[in-house]
Amino acid sequence: MNLTLFTGANLIDGSGAAPRREAVLVAGERIAALGAEAEKRAAAENATRVDLSGLTLMPGLIDAHCHVTFDEPVSNDELFFHRRPGLAAIIAAFNVRKLLLAGVTSFLDADTIFDLGIDLRDAIDSGAVLGPRMSTGAHALLTSVGGTAGRLFPDEGERGYAQIVGTKDEIVREVRRQIKAGVDWIKVHATGLYPRQREQGEIQVWSLDELRTVVGAAHDLGVPVVAHCRNSSSTRDCAIAGVDLILHATFMQDDALDAVVKRKVPLVPTLTFQVNLAEHGAKVGSDPALMELFRREISGSAGALRRAYDAGVPLLCGSESGFSLTPYGHWHWRELEVFVKHLGLSPLEAIRCATANGAFAMRRPGELGAIKAGAYADLLAVDGDPSADVAVLGRREKIRGVWKGGVATDLTQPWPTRAPISGERVSHYSRQVLTREMAEG
Repeated sequence: MNLTLFTGANLIDGSGAAPRREAVLVAGERIAALGAEAEKRAAAENATRVDLSGLTLMPGLIDAHCHVTFDEPVSNDELFFHRRPGLAAIIAAFNVRKLLLAGVTSFLDADTIFDLGIDLRDAIDSGAVLGPRMSTGAHALLTSVGGTAGRLFPDEGERGYAQIVGTKDEIVREVRRQIKAGVDWIKVHATGLYPRQREQGEIQVWSLDELRTVVGAAHDLGVPVVAHCRNSSSTRDCAIAGVDLILHATFMQDDALDAVVKRKVPLVPTLTFQVNLAEHGAKVGSDPALMELFRREISGSAGALRRAYDAGVPLLCGSESGFSLTPYGHWHWRELEVFVKHLGLSPLEAIRCATANGAFAMRRPGELGAIKAGAYADLLAVDGDPSADVAVLGRREKIRGVWKGGVATDLTQPWPTRAPISGERVSHYSRQVLTREMAEG
């Protein structure tokens, strides 16, 4: 078995403990020992030594909310009507490399177009595709009210990343189908946004009884449930129903917070998309009304999320990467900064949320997101001190080493780029209406 001793680095182990100088011995794909024991065994067994002096060594990032099959659409119209299954799979395999190059060694993709996540995960596991460890769902379960795309969803059937279900029998049948296909998670879109509701934000579109049906069908077969909740009542009812992981959990009122705290349901706020849109939307032509809606979601949610954290609820970091506002490889670090700036966490607390806590999304707690004996050797070496400033994790030139299962990633390769394929992007006749007055100057 190959032995590698990492020495000289300032070690952040993912537990929230203060950084320290300590050697790390990797045997095969797992961490074998730390400190004096690592040094002793390395000397006795002639381990390869890697000098990381001047760098920080920490667990690789775990992105608990990433859409690797979406390919950065500018709109739901583009995502739903400008994608083909075969091409989408090939491009997802192309894009997933970017996560690893950005320091992400594991990620959860809870809902995927054309159910592609299952095959992509297996291709990564087999070595056919280079990428981080992947945990996946298939189609998100929606009611006929829909999700965030409103009337673009049909009243039944599937579209994009969604499967529309109505009766309890349909819910149970779809849950069982997905589990038979090999999902790690069942996702339910507990809130939706129809056109005239836009200014008020999303509303709950599943009943508590329906949510219990999803959870019961999934748990009977040993599979956890993750829910998209962007209002208070949905967060409350998902916690009561026994959902295992809640995405967003925004606008929590006291009853929702109490339900989450009582059951210690892990939360993935995923405010990166909202922050990016609120702060940079004007640069990319975003709708000002949508920018204001997301500003309210940030300011109206940070306090309750912090209270949940203080009460012992685990927070995980998710980037929502996969849209034009959150392209792959660029923003996986930013949720840590959001936790520091908007929730008031320390950098080390935020790092724990992006590493050790994230292992829950991978269904591998204790084995991922930590530098300790027995854990997988998923490591990240950074030129800088994330315990002082987490933003250093967003500088790709500062990333000096990424190891997945003890295997080093080639960081000298060019950043993956490609030309758009005809028909995969939305075509615009123009960005503005051409009036006669405009034409005549």
